[in-house]
Amino acid sequence: MKVGLGGGCHWCTEGVFQSLRGINAVRQGWIASFGKQETFSEAVLVSFDPLEISLKDLIEIHVYTHASTSEHAFREKYRSAVYVFSEEQCMESVEILRALQTDFDKKIITEVLMFNDFKENKEEWLNYLYRRPEAAFCQSYIHPKLRLLLDRFSTKVDLKKLGQIPL
Repeated sequence: MKVGLGGGCHWCTEGVFQSLRGINAVRQGWIASFGKQETFSEAVLVSFDPLEISLKDLIEIHVYTHASTSEHAFREKYRSAVYVFSEEQCMESVEILRALQTDFDKKIITEVLMFNDFKENKEEWLNYLYRRPEAAFCQSYIHPKLRLLLDRFSTKVDLKKLGQIPL
């Protein structure tokens, strides 16, 4: 199965989802939907094994690892969204977000949008975290998200892979 996820920097989102069990592939770049959301926004396409990690797990991790309750000035570039590939996935995602709302004081602004198109980033920027784990950007922005993964979602983390990162 696959799902698109956007909300923050695609380097951050890529690193988070690459660090989970049950993930077959993470493609980093820009995703577009339809209508008013037809412009491309930073995001990742995640291919996953639903027998190892559920859509619910992915969406929950997603809303906790980006500013899913903030309507900041860069939302056009960093659209908070779950990009789905079917009506069934759409309905399930809406229900998951509705249930997660009780965990947050502020309203979750993450939208459920139909996937339309994807543009992958240039090769030199792919696998950003695992190619340069000690870079200042990774230490400042991605490592705190990985520590959150370990604290809150430890059963979903691929410890063998995340063990490569000096947290």
